[in-house]
Amino acid sequence: MHRGRDAVYLDLDGRCLGVVSTRATAVPCALRTGADRVPEARTAEVRAGVLHLDGTALVVGRFVDVGVARLLTATATPADPPGDVAAMVGRGDGLTPYDDDVLCGWLAVHRAAGVATDALDAEVQAHLHRTTLLSATLLDCAMHGEVIPEFAAWLADPHDPARTATLAAVGHTSGRGMLQGARVALDHLEGAAA
Repeated sequence: MHRGRDAVYLDLDGRCLGVVSTRATAVPCALRTGADRVPEARTAEVRAGVLHLDGTALVVGRFVDVGVARLLTATATPADPPGDVAAMVGRGDGLTPYDDDVLCGWLAVHRAAGVATDALDAEVQAHLHRTTLLSATLLDCAMHGEVIPEFAAWLADPHDPARTATLAAVGHTSGRGMLQGARVALDHLEGAAA
């Protein structure tokens, strides 16, 4: 799907799997290496449940928790979506369009708060064909409360300027998009709890 020196993204039966270096964003759908660059793989294949790049097996050494920490809230009512969801999915440039990132932030905050968003989830899923495979996979991850480390750290203390700046710096616009969606959800949930 995509290959660079910091990340390789593969299509595995309609779901994106990344292999990322220490310099790449550690997306929740990726195998993280301890290297500062990923192999320049020409071929990828799964044999007996093991990913092989150019015939070399990538051995998983440990599993990393990519879930959001639980937020304490007093409401079970979701925030209004940050826009027209049907129009948002796939809108924007790059491997993860901006509006998809906004939706990821909104969804992840609701998962952290334990607030169901079944109708919006169904609407997002119905439109995943309109976005990139990586972005569709990340939207699915957000619906399951799986996020990048920078988002998890920010959500643990969303009023910390350093954590906000670190998240905002992710990707070209991805971090800013996630912040926008997360703030809409968090403002609603915090307001309802007050």
